[in-house]
Formats: sequence, structure tokens, C-alpha cells
Amino acid sequence: MADCFVQFYEKLYNSGNPTEGDINQFLDNLTFKKISKEEALTVTDETFVLETLSGCIEYKPLLDVVVNAFFVRDGKHYVSLFTVICYLATFQLGELGLQGFSRIVKSLDIAKMNKFLRFFFNVLNLSTWIRDEWNQIYDSAYVKEHWIDPLLKWQPKVEELINQLADPLANGVTPGKALTVTAPNEFCLTVPKPRFVPVPEPIPLQEKPHLIPPSTYKPPKEKRRLEEIKLMNRRKAESTHSFPWQIDNVPIKLNAAAILREGALYQRKMEQELNRIESLLRGARDPSEFLQWQKQMRGKDLEHQLAEIECRRLQGKLSHQEAVLARQNIMQENQRKAELKREETAEMMRQYAEKRLQEEKEMRDLVEQVVEGRKNVKQARARLQKYKHQIVQEVSEESRELLCQALEEAEDQLRKRFELIQQIRAIESLPIVRNTLVDLTETPGYGLQGEMSIVELRERLALLREAQRKAEEEKRDQIILDKQAKEQLLLDKLEQISLFRAALGKAAALRSVRFLTWRHKTNLLFRLDRSMNCPRGCYLK
Repeated sequence: MADCFVQFYEKLYNSGNPTEGDINQFLDNLTFKKISKEEALTVTDETFVLETLSGCIEYKPLLDVVVNAFFVRDGKHYVSLFTVICYLATFQLGELGLQGFSRIVKSLDIAKMNKFLRFFFNVLNLSTWIRDEWNQIYDSAYVKEHWIDPLLKWQPKVEELINQLADPLANGVTPGKALTVTAPNEFCLTVPKPRFVPVPEPIPLQEKPHLIPPSTYKPPKEKRRLEEIKLMNRRKAESTHSFPWQIDNVPIKLNAAAILREGALYQRKMEQELNRIESLLRGARDPSEFLQWQKQMRGKDLEHQLAEIECRRLQGKLSHQEAVLARQNIMQENQRKAELKREETAEMMRQYAEKRLQEEKEMRDLVEQVVEGRKNVKQARARLQKYKHQIVQEVSEESRELLCQALEEAEDQLRKRFELIQQIRAIESLPIVRNTLVDLTETPGYGLQGEMSIVELRERLALLREAQRKAEEEKRDQIILDKQAKEQLLLDKLEQISLFRAALGKAAALRSVRFLTWRHKTNLLFRLDRSMNCPRGCYLK
């Protein structure tokens, strides 16, 4: 079964684009089921196939580094084949073992596997560009610990497998799958039957339409029930508004935030009413004149802003025109500079030509001088030999003096080193007193600021703990006092809110009673007018 794994991966990898869409949907489609049925895989083999395919898709950027580099060198063929082999060698070699991995490799084309494994398990490739390319995708430490080091560890054993694959190739034998020769058979041709005129299909009758149910034009029961509840609530609200004293005084539980918020609302209303009364006492007037003046001033401000916008727009147009003129001036200046540059270039070329002519003339003169100098070569050699001999004598005398000086310095350093070693050995030979007594009341004597003994340090730590405990107790008492003060404030606010609500309820009740009394009197007067046949409203007058 291990022999058909890679062929299965190749079929499944080439059956679609596994990098697009969900991998689980791809593995559950009809193509996977069809290929699994053709290869007759067991449950264990099918699980191994799915895990390997998922790993190939997940680590596709990592595997493409090796496979694409191999294709650049040996041509692009069998993309999925080499991808799967690279994945098995990198991630599953420890689980498969060398024997299982060898069975999968030997079941394939040995020449291609030999090339790819020799390329991938090359120590130079793994240690240089493959590691650098993988470091750009994943963390360098993770790559080295989990992938590069295991591959380098397996490299000697895989090298033996590569040599085994290379032996059949060296002998000229290319093992592969057995070829089945197909025998040609005659074509089984059938005589076509004569065509016949097709029978016309019967025209389908139109089905009888269904009647529209009466419930289509009637509102549902839920909607009617909601309308009735809405009407009842409206009537109840109207009756409550006419007779507010009939409302049940249902207590509402308020939290601290709601109490403070409602207290602040009533306080603000009371301050506004006091401010209004005070302004009326001071002789406040109708604010309509001020509002009219404010409206006029806002209109003037708007006109001023529009004028400024128009001014800025005109300034922008002027700036654009100036920019166009400046661009034209720059273009003319650039043309003039280009003309000057061309003239300078022509002048430099002319000077270069003159310089070349001068150099050629100097070279001819130099050649003539060399020809004349060859005549006196023997005299020049004798003078040179004498000069070299003199230099050698001077250098040998200087080197002898430097060597003597270096020897004296070396002897001096050795003597000083020997004396230092003797002093160290004398110090080491002295006995060492290892039993030391520690006095907890004595200061170390390092010369630091605030230096103290261990006893004093312990006392100060005890004092700090006591001070910290007292501070925590004071803070706890303060929190309790603050909590009590807050509760008292909420109680005061609740009392104030209840007073405001009672006052507002009484005022609303008085207004309702007055309104009902006036309405009742009016109805009585209208009835009297109607009974006495008097003009309407005469009694009201």
C-alpha cells in the first residue's frame, strides 16, 4: 500500500486547486471519494493520506522553496510528486523510518528520485540557501531545531539510499513499473437503426388555479390583539391624565445613580425657576429684540465669510496663473542652460583632442629617449648593483641592533614574571582562617550613606510594618465614614425627591379639578341655553 501513496497524492493534488477554498470541503468532495475508491485505501491509510495532503497544503511556501529551485535546474515536471517527497522527507521521515521512506521512493521513477534526493540532501544546500529561504518564512531558531538539524542528522543514511538508487543507473538498468502490452482488437461497429418520426408530445393542460384563501385579506389574530391592547393602553393613559389622583402610588426601587440624577434634575429645575423669578423682579424684558439683533449679526457674519471665500478663490486663480508663468520661465531657463551645456561640451571635446595630440607627441619623445637609454644599459646595471650591495650592509647592521634590544627586553619581562610568580606562591602558602564570627550589631563599614547593622535594620523594618498597619486601619475607618456619609446623602436626596413629587402631584391634581369644574359649569350653561332657546353663550356673558 505504501507504493501507491505518492501516486495518490499526485492525482489528488492535480484534481483541483487546494490552495483556494476550504481544505475540509476539498477533502470531502466527490474527487477524493472517487480516487480513494480507485486505490482501495484502508481507514489508516486514508487518514495518513489526508494528514500528508493537509501538511503539503499548509507548508506549501516552505516546500516550494526547494521544489522551485530544483525545477530551475532540472526542468519543471511532476510538481505534486516532488512536493510530497519533500514533505515526507522534512516532516514524516522520523515516523516512517528509513525503510518505509525507501519503499515509497523505490516505487517511483528512480532516476528522478535520485536527482531530487541528491539535490535536497546536499549538506551545502541545507546549510546555506535552503536555511536562509526558510528563515524568511519562519523563525530561524525553530527552522534550525525542527527541520535543518534533523535533515542533517538523517543525511548519512539517506546518502546510502541515494547510492543504492545510483547503482542500477550506473549499470544501465532503469527499473520501473511493468509495462503491459495491449493487443489490438477489431472495432465492434453496430449497424445504425433507421430513424423514425418522433411522436408529438401531448400539449399539457393548464392546471386549475387555486382560490385565494379569505385569510389573505384579513389581518392576523396577533395584529388585532395588539391593536386592542394599544387601544386599551391609550384609554387608560387618557383616563390617568384626566384623573391623576387615581394612579396607584407604586414604590419604585432606585439605585444610587438614579437617586443622585433625579435629585440633580429637581435641583436644576428649582434653580432655573428661582433665576427666572429673580430676573422678572429685576425687570427682565422680552428677548425677541435680542434674537432679532442676533439673527442680523449672523447674517452679516455669513456675508463676510462668503466674501472671504470669494477672495480666497480669486487668490487661488492668481496663484495658478503665477505658477504657469513661473513654469514657462523655468522651461526657458532650462533650454538656455542646455544650450550653454552643449557649447561647453563642444569646447571640452576640442580641448580633449588637443590634449590627446600632445600626449601622443610626448610618447614619441619618450620612445626616442628609451632607445637612446638602451645604449647605456651596462653602466646603469653596474651602478645599480653597487647601490644594492650598500643597502644590504646597512640593513644587516640595523637588524642586528634591533635583535639585541629585543632579547634584552624579553629577559627583563621573564625576570619580572618569575618574581611575580614567587610572590603569588608565597601568598598562597600562608594559612587561611575560615572561621569568621558575625556580629549582628556591627556595621559592615563599606563607607556607604545610611549604613546600618542587621539589628538596626530589623528594628526599622518592624517599625515600618507597624506604621503600615496603622495606615491601613486609618484608611479602613475613613472608608467606613465615607460610606456612611454617602448613605446619609442618598437618604436626604430621597426625602427631597419625595417632597418634590408630592408637591408636583398636588399641583397637577388642583389643575385637573379646576379644569373639570370649569367644564362642568360650561356644559350646564349650554344645556340651559338650549332649553330656554336663547342664543348660545348668553348666560356665559
